[in-house]
Amino acid sequence: MSEAQGEIHLVLPDPIERAACFRLLAAGAVRVVRSFASADDYLHAEADRAGGVLLFHWCQPGATSGAALLALLGNRPDVTTFVTAERLSLDETRAMLRGGAHDLLPAPLDPRLVRRTLDAALDEWRLAQPQRALRRAAEARLALLTPRERDILEAIAAGLGNKAIARRLDLSPRTVEVHRANIMRRAEAGSIAELLRLRFIAESGVVADHMLRSGA
Repeated sequence: MSEAQGEIHLVLPDPIERAACFRLLAAGAVRVVRSFASADDYLHAEADRAGGVLLFHWCQPGATSGAALLALLGNRPDVTTFVTAERLSLDETRAMLRGGAHDLLPAPLDPRLVRRTLDAALDEWRLAQPQRALRRAAEARLALLTPRERDILEAIAAGLGNKAIARRLDLSPRTVEVHRANIMRRAEAGSIAELLRLRFIAESGVVADHMLRSGA
């Protein structure tokens, strides 16, 4: 399945629990479901490259703990992460959610709840895929800018004209003009409005419908 479709990954040490969840998720639907006995196995297989939905048990065997896995993937925009655990304190729960977990599922797992939850999460992931693609494209175009050009782009976004930018950065207005032309060329932007939309998309990942439709 292509990256745009996403995958469901289970990282569950208990073989009975892992098999029960896998069977229900893999039955009667077009999706890729992969299961792993440990976070070490998951990372060794480089399964995280596919993106999608991940459910893992907080207590992991091997070198990679649940906390380490969450730190690695919790804030990845292309991975929706769920954690299952027993007997968590309120502080531990808050720390997991702050660390990027989308939600927590009670253990031992109910495979029916797992299927409903992960199916819904995968549907949301797929709906968000076009925005992620736009963000990656915008980031790639702006990554070509030099540090000085990024400074000037930030000043443009703040609404400053060439003379004000020159004063702020201790440059001549002519140098600012040259940098602006280079920014437009490197970012392949046809107008300042398009350039600012690229910056907005790259930084926030949120694309408002009126911005997509408008040339302003």
